[in-house]
Amino acid sequence: MEMVTLSDKQKKSRRGRNIALAVVLAALVALFYVITLVKIAGGMVG
Repeated sequence: MEMVTLSDKQKKSRRGRNIALAVVLAALVALFYVITLVKIAGGMVG
């Protein structure tokens, strides 16, 4: 199996994309969590 060697520039680029994806994923999880809390709290009041 052939191994592909990445340059330092490619490694930094990949790391940047991974960090960006992690931030977006964490933001979505937090958003769904907040929406769920609001719906539950709203249901208790009404």
